[in-house]
Amino acid sequence: MRNASFDNSERYLELGYAIAYYRKRKGLTQEQLADRIGISRQHMAGIEAPNMLRPTSLEVIFNISTVLGIEPYMLLKFNPEKS
Repeated sequence: MRNASFDNSERYLELGYAIAYYRKRKGLTQEQLADRIGISRQHMAGIEAPNMLRPTSLEVIFNISTVLGIEPYMLLKFNPEKS
């Protein structure tokens, strides 16, 4: 089996944008969202920061989507024009 190399940086960038977008629509700060899902504000900032590209778990994505009141796919298939 061949070992493929994947570059998901654009996906992590879009995920961070989506989280920030829906978080702001909900009127939450990074600190409030982080507190509600049980991570540090620094971790939350790293997920949203376009210059960090921090991979995150499905658990965190599911928790974020629950707090934001959206389906997880909306974070993964972000399109603010249709939100």
